[in-house]
Amino acid sequence: MGEAHEGAGRKVNRRDFLKLGGAGVAGAALLGAAGCGGGGGQGSKGPVDITVAFGRESTGTLAKLISKFNKQNKGKIKVTWRHMPSDTGQYFDQIKTEFQAQKTNIDLIGGDVIWPAQLAANGWIIDLSDRFSESDRSKFLPGPIQSMTYQGKIWGVPWFTDAGMLYYRKDLLAKSGFKNPPKTWDELKMMAKKVMKDQGIQNGFVFQGDKYEGGVCDAMEYIWTNGGNVLKNNNSNTVIIDQPGAISGLTTERSMVTDGVAPQAVATYEEPQCEPIFLGGKAVFCRNWPYMYGLIPQYKKTIKPEQVGLAPIPVSDGNHTHSCLGGWNFYISALSDSTKQDAAYEFVKFMTSPEQEKAFALNASILPTLKSLYSDKEVVSKVAPIRLNKTAIQSTRPRPVSPYYSDMSLDMQEQFNNSLKGTTSPKKAAKTLQGQLTQIIKQAKNA
Repeated sequence: MGEAHEGAGRKVNRRDFLKLGGAGVAGAALLGAAGCGGGGGQGSKGPVDITVAFGRESTGTLAKLISKFNKQNKGKIKVTWRHMPSDTGQYFDQIKTEFQAQKTNIDLIGGDVIWPAQLAANGWIIDLSDRFSESDRSKFLPGPIQSMTYQGKIWGVPWFTDAGMLYYRKDLLAKSGFKNPPKTWDELKMMAKKVMKDQGIQNGFVFQGDKYEGGVCDAMEYIWTNGGNVLKNNNSNTVIIDQPGAISGLTTERSMVTDGVAPQAVATYEEPQCEPIFLGGKAVFCRNWPYMYGLIPQYKKTIKPEQVGLAPIPVSDGNHTHSCLGGWNFYISALSDSTKQDAAYEFVKFMTSPEQEKAFALNASILPTLKSLYSDKEVVSKVAPIRLNKTAIQSTRPRPVSPYYSDMSLDMQEQFNNSLKGTTSPKKAAKTLQGQLTQIIKQAKNA
């Protein structure tokens, strides 16, 4: 459901994208609500009609919450859900096409955590700094807030979040004499090898290494937990990926294959390939998102919940754990008139209130963004990843916050995958990316 780690980062033509930076802002100012469909705008007698865009939500929880809001605001505001593609790349492409043409009926975007800088740079969403106060922001987890901060301004409100986690077989570790999960990458490799040898398990560790956005997420965790990064301060224009920390991270990732812990095929794995391997009892460790815990009942013949543990992403000695931030936020269209923007923000406040975030967490098994819900006994007891692994959730970190992220991601996908496959060295992959990402930023400045 709306998983930011699947399908994101589709190609956006660099020259066209950069040209839109000024055109989008100017167009929004000139057209106002001219591009917006629907009735109930400023000056109408009926309710203010707003359209929220979002992809598939299979539990029915979102539909119920929209219905609840409409009943509470009958005669004032009416929200309509416009169903968008579940693939985040296709979703973004559709938004880009409509907003580029400045003709859309979307007033509120339920969007991927990696979108705000791109949407803001094009003038497609409004600055929420005045509406979304510092005191209100302090109620949310820091990772999602950081992901929506661009050029010192806040461009969205967190809705639900996601975090990379280390799944492990508690029973297998115990049989081989290990009481606790690994804290470092070296410990993971040592434990995996011993369990594989002791108990005949086929795979020590599986994760998402394919050439797609999920591969970027995994590689970033290796880089961060080795003390590296892609950009200085994560949202600057200074590329630092060819420094020792990032190279060490990619070297650690590649070592999972060369040391015989992960299969060579891990370079082709996405989330769906990892699920049956780990939940089918064929791996000791698996890096995946919280949703996979909810799939355990589907594999009841091979695994039980009590056999599975969740731990923070391991680190290299002396570094801190970091989980790649996923999740979805709310962004208000700059092409909507002020009345619709005000109505949209009322719906945002409703959806991100403690009551509604709790309902979404309990019924859709997602991670809330409000700090207070991580101390709510019912939420903690019923949403297993929260109970088992608060550290990972509190240690999330966003991918590079940049209006050029779509282009940057494509280059990172290729080089990270090449490094993992062994077709290029981690050092060369980092050096290549240093040049490619610097060139993307340079072209943008000169456009």
